[in-house]
Amino acid sequence: MEVSKKVVVTGAASGIGKAVALRFASEGWLVCALDVNEVGLGSLAREWTPGEHLTLVGDYSQPSTAESLERLLATRWPGIDALVNCAGKFETGDPVSTPLETWRRPLDLHLDGAFAMTRVCVPRMPAGGRIIHITSIHGERAERGGSAYAVSKAALNQYCRSLAVDLAGKGLLVNAIAPGFVATPMSVVNGIDELNSPWFQNNYVEGHHLPLRRAGRPEEIASVAWFLAGPDASYLTGQVITVDGGLSITF
Repeated sequence: MEVSKKVVVTGAASGIGKAVALRFASEGWLVCALDVNEVGLGSLAREWTPGEHLTLVGDYSQPSTAESLERLLATRWPGIDALVNCAGKFETGDPVSTPLETWRRPLDLHLDGAFAMTRVCVPRMPAGGRIIHITSIHGERAERGGSAYAVSKAALNQYCRSLAVDLAGKGLLVNAIAPGFVATPMSVVNGIDELNSPWFQNNYVEGHHLPLRRAGRPEEIASVAWFLAGPDASYLTGQVITVDGGLSITF
């Protein structure tokens, strides 16, 4: 009997992470879903294709969560085939007046969290294993009030490239996906869904900045993650793949 492949998905309770977890489970993989949102993980567990999946509640940015994941994998899974880091949160703040602790939060989450998960998962991966980081087009662009978020995503892009070089000798491939506007809970800022706002409609739907004239769906990002984890991506490493409906190619 063929042994099911296994993937760890962080930020799996909602948005892109949930779509990734559901896609891999539907394709016959076993999924270890990690998120700080226990209720969301419970909802995911009711939706995904049945299997001996795992869930773990924990804050991606805290070292104790990596330790918990390590213990869980040691007792349940002898190895894993892929890690998809989706955990993320957008925070705004003035780059001069914001307290350092607040400004560092995106770095603690996006960069240090990815670093901790990678350290847990890589020793358990056979040759051919995949690491996929969900970054953002903010990693190469700037938005007022978003310096900490942008810096953390830019750092994650470079971490992806560096990992690709360092892990190539082990036969592991490392890539990133940089989404643009995607319809997820992260689109809701201060209680307002920016994707339904006049600002988005005027600039991106009726305007000329977004060629496809709509936000992406989490499932569309999950499809790219699925490709990167599969056999057709066997000569692809160290790349940041932009999935933004053409947003970044316009003026």
